[in-house]
Amino acid sequence: MKNQKLRILLVENIHPVAKENLESEGYEVTLIGHAPNEDELISLLPQYEVIGIRSKTEITKRVLDSAHNLTTIGCFCIGTNQVDLSSAKSHGVAVFNAPHSNTRSVAELVIAEMISLSRQLGDRNIKAHLGEWIKSAEGSKEVRGKTVGIVGYGHIGSQVSVLAEAMGLKVIFYDTVKKLPLGNARSALSLDELLRESDFVTLHVPEVTETMNMIGSNELSKMKKGSFLINASRGTVVVIDALVQALKEKHLAGCAVDVFPIEPASNKEKFISPLQGLSNVILTPHIGGSTEEAQKSIGIEVAESFRRFLKIGSSSGAVNFPNVDLPVKHGTSRILNVHRNEPGVLGEINGIISKAGANIEGQYLATDDKIGYLVMDVHSSQAGQLASEINKLDRSIRTRVVY
Repeated sequence: MKNQKLRILLVENIHPVAKENLESEGYEVTLIGHAPNEDELISLLPQYEVIGIRSKTEITKRVLDSAHNLTTIGCFCIGTNQVDLSSAKSHGVAVFNAPHSNTRSVAELVIAEMISLSRQLGDRNIKAHLGEWIKSAEGSKEVRGKTVGIVGYGHIGSQVSVLAEAMGLKVIFYDTVKKLPLGNARSALSLDELLRESDFVTLHVPEVTETMNMIGSNELSKMKKGSFLINASRGTVVVIDALVQALKEKHLAGCAVDVFPIEPASNKEKFISPLQGLSNVILTPHIGGSTEEAQKSIGIEVAESFRRFLKIGSSSGAVNFPNVDLPVKHGTSRILNVHRNEPGVLGEINGIISKAGANIEGQYLATDDKIGYLVMDVHSSQAGQLASEINKLDRSIRTRVVY
């Protein structure tokens, strides 16, 4: 594949290992430090075939409608809610993320926050810096023997489970999907049961309609008096005003929050939250996965997804695409086609191939409810012309030759 001219834009200070790995494949990579807004993206993206983002850059329908050269998007993080996945699919743009690479970093932060809250480390640290010597055991407790309730038992939640149990905590969890408990953890029958029994409640859920404001005044009132809430999932999951009230009334003994409904777009903007100034409240600037190890792993993981998709058409791991992963077939040309999932498309494509007298060495079609993704290996010196003819079909969305 002639990839020297293929251009990739990486934004939001993505780890430089991603740039290094992609440039080693012959791609032209531009790295910028900030999160471009919608208008800036509309201005920038016509120059690029690929973009890599983190959590603050929003790829909207308006952006996608203007980005005619875009073939793929990489979210160098776990979440993909900042991308209009449906619109990306309709434009034939595959979206990848890194669902595993920062799991340990987030889990370790949660464990650290549990201990910090239980020992009031945040407040005592501040007071010590101010010259106040608060040497007292009042309100300071061990985490050993306490119960942690994990809401969402996925990659991160299950890691928290393992670490917490190793420290002597009892673990219960609640998930809308049946999950196999690790170690001695047990599944709660309901969210209410988990809230009632837990000394610590930690949230690890995605940002979807069902999780919007899922922890409000009603749920907080069901938590144990003197318990703690930790949110390192999504800012829209917790009703902040209700949390503030529960803290002021001393129903909760403290909280740790890493994600917020509204977050600054860059380090230069001022952060404001109703939680500021409250006792035993740990506020961190969305750094759950922000360790050097995690960011490097994410850079490697998503860059590899880019490489495989661009060079051989592998869509394995794409969150909005039928997943296809086929080995390279030497001595052939590989044509990729994304089309609307309607009857007869494959017949039309095969008709074009047959008319040209090309021989199909391998063909694989995967579909979902909206699109079909076709990978086709052909013996032909006219692969580019074949791809052009296929792309002219009314129901074709995007066609390209990868080698």
